Amino acid sequence: SKTSGNEWKAQEFVIENHDQYPRKMCFDVFGADKIEQFNIQMGEELTVSFDVDARQWQDRWFNSIRAWKVERVGAGAPMAPGAPVPPPAPSATPAFTPGDVKDDLPF
Repeated sequence: SKTSGNEWKAQEFVIENHDQYPRKMCFDVFGADKIEQFNIQMGEELTVSFDVDARQWQDRWFNSIRAWKVERVGAGAPMAPGAPVPPPAPSATPAFTPGDVKDDLPF
């Protein structure tokens, strides 16, 4: 079988939680199959499960946050103010970062 190279594609997303002071987090989805399977759309309410890993690059350490499970939050169950969100999967709204994630860092 022939591979197209798309298997190694990564897409970056930014989510924001529903805390009193909302925080944003950037994570990536690695692999064309997972990008298609998760099918993350802007404005959706999601629960994201992810692994955190750190890599060293030129004497500095950088976190890599990679999603391994993405679930839609039930439309029939609105979030109550102050409702607890079970860790380690914050419920959040994604935003897109254009382009593929590269291993070389922009700074």
